Amino acid sequence: MTEKNPGAYLDRKARIIRIASITALLGNTLLAALKILIGLRAGSMAVLGDGIDSSVDVLISLMTLAVSGIISRPADREHPWGHGRAETVATALLSCILFFAGAQLILNSGADLLSGAAREVPAAPALVITAVSIAGKLALAWSQYLFGKKAGSSMLRANAKNMTADVILSGGVLIGVGLSRFFNIGAIDSAFAVLVGLWVIKSAVGIFIEVNMELMDGSSGPEPYRRVFEAVHSVAGAGNPHRARMRRIAGLWDIDIDIEVAPDLTVSEAHAIATRVEGAIKERVEGVYDIMVHVEPAAPDQGHEKEGYGLSEKEFRG
Repeated sequence: MTEKNPGAYLDRKARIIRIASITALLGNTLLAALKILIGLRAGSMAVLGDGIDSSVDVLISLMTLAVSGIISRPADREHPWGHGRAETVATALLSCILFFAGAQLILNSGADLLSGAAREVPAAPALVITAVSIAGKLALAWSQYLFGKKAGSSMLRANAKNMTADVILSGGVLIGVGLSRFFNIGAIDSAFAVLVGLWVIKSAVGIFIEVNMELMDGSSGPEPYRRVFEAVHSVAGAGNPHRARMRRIAGLWDIDIDIEVAPDLTVSEAHAIATRVEGAIKERVEGVYDIMVHVEPAAPDQGHEKEGYGLSEKEFRG
């Protein structure tokens, strides 16, 4: 099970990410080349912008491929927790690349609109390649979602969201090119290119907000903590769980928690209780990377309210 062997989990995860990255790399390279080439020849800024977005996806695939080799490395002196956070950093970088790609498209298309210069109406091949792009991106998005679910990878899930956004983006391009040809007004294509850029930026901000929670060692909700506290209470002799801290490393939980035991227990007896607490937590929390249980003697006043880090049940009741 992944909870008992995080090393094997990361090796398996790296293999799945590698396969997903190669799949996305080949698909996006083909789509990007076709859209940029036809966008230039057909005179469509929206299709060209869609091709640039797919070019960014090619860079993302190369980045995820590199990450797959990093996260499987064992812990060392410089990285005692291993290299799993490389995925989180790469996901944050992915959001930045998307943001600037969208901003550049808005600036270029917006300048084209503001200049007032007459735009040629995109040629018919722009419609064809956009329809092909929608079908191709749907297949790639579904594959990245399945690979991400199988690997428990936030990076692949973010990439799946990005490609799902690309499908909507290409749909907007298709409408823009169609309207431009129907009304014989080239500026409609540029206007839709601006909307495409705004959608790309929206996707980038959403990905960054999600990954920032992991970078800041945060939690998306109280439920994981509640499960940890329930696990402590299920073990005879363990009480007052406090100073609990949970953070994600490569999709797995790293958990620190303090518990209280009877002060007259021997070290061996207290350690046995802590070991049972670890087992109870692993039964209730899926995907545990590491657990550190600190044992304290039970006392009327331990001054827990003065401790600067971690959470107790009182915080969640409040």
